Amino acid sequence: MRVGMLTGGGDCPGLNPVIRAVCRRLWENGHETFGVLNGWRGAIDHNLKPLGWDETSGILHKGGTIIGTSRTNVYKNEGGVEAVKKLFGDHIDALVAIGGEDTLGVASRLSAEEGLPVVGVPKTIDNDLNGTDYTFGFDTAVYVATEAIDRVHSTAESHNRAIVVETMGRHAGWIALFSGIAGGADYILIPEVEVNYDDVAAAVERRKQRGKNFSVIVASEGAELPGFADEGEVDEFGHVRVENRAVGETVAQEVEKRTGMQTRATVLGYIQRGGTPTPRDRMLGLRFGLKAADLVNEGKWGRMAALHGDDVVSVPLTEATAELKLVPRDWYETAKTFFG
Repeated sequence: MRVGMLTGGGDCPGLNPVIRAVCRRLWENGHETFGVLNGWRGAIDHNLKPLGWDETSGILHKGGTIIGTSRTNVYKNEGGVEAVKKLFGDHIDALVAIGGEDTLGVASRLSAEEGLPVVGVPKTIDNDLNGTDYTFGFDTAVYVATEAIDRVHSTAESHNRAIVVETMGRHAGWIALFSGIAGGADYILIPEVEVNYDDVAAAVERRKQRGKNFSVIVASEGAELPGFADEGEVDEFGHVRVENRAVGETVAQEVEKRTGMQTRATVLGYIQRGGTPTPRDRMLGLRFGLKAADLVNEGKWGRMAALHGDDVVSVPLTEATAELKLVPRDWYETAKTFFG
């Protein structure tokens, strides 16, 4: 069997371990493996390259993806679905789609509506994909963000400032929550909870009353700020681009206005999803890749590898893409114990 693999959406630590594991397991059964270059764009354009020992050697520790990625939506490109259907038969017999809600949403539709032999692997640093406890890439992003929070503590304390650290997280605040708790943040702002600037300022003031003339606040890029409107340029999946929302800077201005404390913002941006994956993400990527290859070997199409507890299982792609996995309120209540 000729099996293609594609990676879609943002790059993510752990993608290359997935590719490596899929190839190794499929080779055991005599299958050929191919990289579909640059995500669904490559599937539309039939842009493939063989993946053998040379191509997959030494990639375990590398960040990014050796086969490229894009945010292409098959269903928003004229003739896209027909082009992908022609890819099967002409070039491949099955496909492993590695991505988040958008990439796997396309995979789910192609499987359910077109009957194409597709399996999925959940990838997103945001950890907001339904059907799995955790996604690979999340642990690396949290590690990087936590280290950044640790580092700004010393600057905040030295200058008697408040510093707002803006993390990634368009719709879900998992990165901000985990790194904020682990890094000892004095307040955390996430998309799932309405932002009240007075509450943030009150936490800063409580610290000042205890002689702590500095604070660190963590804000997710998707935090719903008062008066903010999600407007502007959108991608092929209809998501408003968040690069220019300036959440961190806005929060910093509001905190300084209310407390009189000099407040600065720093945006972590792409460094959260770049670079080498943590050991946990390497292991999770490898395990997901092996499970995806097993699904191919067993002909179980329309399913996705998932982590349930410590077990890697499979779930329907339709379940994984039905809704986003948001931060539960009780998790945020845990974080509030440490505010201020």
